[in-house]
Amino acid sequence: MKKPLLILTGPTAVGKTSLSVKAARRFGGEIVSADSMQVYKGMDIGSAKVTKEEMEGVPHHLIDVLDPGEVFHVVRFQEMAKAAMEGIYERRRLPILTGGTGFYIQALLYDIDFTENDADISCRDRLSALAAERGASYLHSLLEERDPKAAEEIHENNIKRVIRALEFYEKTGKPISEHNQAEREKESPYRFAYVVLNRERDELYRRIDFRVDEMLKAGLVDEVKKLKEMGFTKDMVSMQGLGYKELLSYLDGEISYGEAVRILKRDTRHFAKRQITWFKRERQTDWLFLDGKTEEEAMEELAGILLQRGLLS
Repeated sequence: MKKPLLILTGPTAVGKTSLSVKAARRFGGEIVSADSMQVYKGMDIGSAKVTKEEMEGVPHHLIDVLDPGEVFHVVRFQEMAKAAMEGIYERRRLPILTGGTGFYIQALLYDIDFTENDADISCRDRLSALAAERGASYLHSLLEERDPKAAEEIHENNIKRVIRALEFYEKTGKPISEHNQAEREKESPYRFAYVVLNRERDELYRRIDFRVDEMLKAGLVDEVKKLKEMGFTKDMVSMQGLGYKELLSYLDGEISYGEAVRILKRDTRHFAKRQITWFKRERQTDWLFLDGKTEEEAMEELAGILLQRGLLS
């Protein structure tokens, strides 16, 4: 019998945190974060990190476990998430994978193999140097030539994944998009429900703008300033997150405060749109629209999905 797994995902600001906690309390679960920023200590406001109060006593994993100077990538996520889930299964509880990083979710759900040719990092180092010298756009243009499908899926600012795709092509002569597609078509080792939360676009964008305003009121500028004073810079993986890179540009005197806020809101909306596009491409998903529903109504709909997917009896 495959082990059960509930995935609760969706675009940023859709309402994942609150619903996932309620789901954990109702279905006897523990939450594993599939978020590329909440893993970092000291990056609380900008990552919309769940607070102790919001956790309501539900155990959360992969939150506040790395320093911002450390690199967090899909392979490390996969290893850490699997380790957390082993403990959850031993406690006879349900892992609830919650977050908006679709690539991380896919990697765990289908146990995607990233080990091929990872030992030799000279190619990666060369591409990193090229990115620093020529910029993200140039590197992305190289990917467009070699693997147009991957270039379409990977934003040019995601230098880490662009480098990974170029490295894979150089080492194997094959597009990484073909490799990932083949991995995606594998059968999942889990008995799962892959639930995508969503809202009408206007409402989602309103929530995003409101969240940014609330983050700023809560002290996001001071949070970024403190990280900057600790020596964390824009070229670090952690500081590439939304809210951090824009406010670093403001603190470095490159743009005004108003412009930083405008760019942050715009880029967060664009990010949400890309997330939705990603989830639409995934297989075996159940979409739960939250517009006009109370949390109790949403929970009842979620329970129906879990029953249908064999996670409840």
